[in-house]
Amino acid sequence: MNRTMYDLIGLAAGVCFILALKGLSHPKTARRGNLIGALGATIATLVVFAYNAPLNNLGWIIGAIAVGSLIGVPAARKVQMTQMPQLVALFNGVGGGAAALVAIVEYLALGADASTAVVIFTVFTVVVGCVSFSGSIITFLKLQELMTTRPVVFPGGRFVIAATLAAVFGVSGWVVVELGTTPLLVLAALSLLFGVLFVLPVGGADVPIVISLLNAFTGLTVAASGYVLDSTLLIIAGTLVGASGTILTRLMADAMGRSLFGTLFGAFTAKPQDVSAAGEERPVRSGSPDDVAILLNYARRVVIVPGFGLAVAQAQHTVRELADLMISKGIDVAYGIHPVAGRMPGHMNVLLAEANVPYDQLAEMDEVNPTFGQTDVAIVIGANDVVNPAAQTTPGCPIYGMPILEVSNAANVIFLKRSMRPGFAGIENELLYDPKTMLLFGDAKASLTKVVSALKAL
Repeated sequence: MNRTMYDLIGLAAGVCFILALKGLSHPKTARRGNLIGALGATIATLVVFAYNAPLNNLGWIIGAIAVGSLIGVPAARKVQMTQMPQLVALFNGVGGGAAALVAIVEYLALGADASTAVVIFTVFTVVVGCVSFSGSIITFLKLQELMTTRPVVFPGGRFVIAATLAAVFGVSGWVVVELGTTPLLVLAALSLLFGVLFVLPVGGADVPIVISLLNAFTGLTVAASGYVLDSTLLIIAGTLVGASGTILTRLMADAMGRSLFGTLFGAFTAKPQDVSAAGEERPVRSGSPDDVAILLNYARRVVIVPGFGLAVAQAQHTVRELADLMISKGIDVAYGIHPVAGRMPGHMNVLLAEANVPYDQLAEMDEVNPTFGQTDVAIVIGANDVVNPAAQTTPGCPIYGMPILEVSNAANVIFLKRSMRPGFAGIENELLYDPKTMLLFGDAKASLTKVVSALKAL
């Protein structure tokens, strides 16, 4: 295959990637967009073999593809929806780490023949790729709750992070000026350390934003490695991922009501929380499935607010059954979707799409908030932080300033919770103690099944 044909087929793959992003922008076309993206990736992989088949190492490459497939396919097929963000974080980290390793190998292979431009792009790839890799590992540990989800800060933390970043820049200059293995390996080690320090101060509620940012980092890394390898395909694919990831990060930061800098480093300037009520026993109003069914039976409008608890209980099909039952009784039903509900962008949309919930029943935050004043019942299923009034009333708390779903304006609020444990942000929700709030304790799927049965009997 000549270079012209290679470039044309590569352009076709790039078009597939663009169409994939366009399809993923809407739930109705997301599945098709995903398939188009997979087709583009397949074309891109095959065309590389056809253009420049590495016969000497073909066995190693095929073996690596086989091992990766044996790990990746079962992991992707068996992963639960609640663990999807962790999988995304791991896959993203692997992508960044792989790009960094490829750049290092290419750099060592070129040696003194490497041009200054290639060395600069190699340095960029190693730095950003290593930061993406180690940072993604920390986000995985936080999401999997293998480490604390709270911000990890320590005395002088800001200065340590700044000093590490300065060292990264300094060693980067060393690599450019003095070619060699040692400075490059030192640079990789410092970048890995910076990735860890970069993510540690981020609280659990902000982890989805960091995942999106690290995804953008990986895209930029891939684009830079494309320059090193003289691969237009990598440049196109990496640029698309970097650009879309950056836009998504900005949108998510806006949805959280804070700057990106505040999201990443706000823990260092956060004021201590008032914990005077910690540990006190406070009365709450709990109810039974029958109580909830009676309340719903006489409602005219109901808004369902899904959250991570819905994903944990795998209750999306049951909540769809409940919604259909209420609609059959003439009740106006909508789903209130917060942009950062769950553990990753669009988590709730994907979960409800799995249950074939009609898209026109989903209402974004700005659309549904003005209607809560005319809502008879708001059903909150495992969504704690995104409905917490502290975001509007408690300066200094981890979620202060974040726009929320204003369910407190509804006439009645039903909270489905396993326990009184705080949400992922680790702060108390005063709405739980509001007299108009009824708590239904237990597994969300089991509780909703009982509510459906009770409502059918009325």
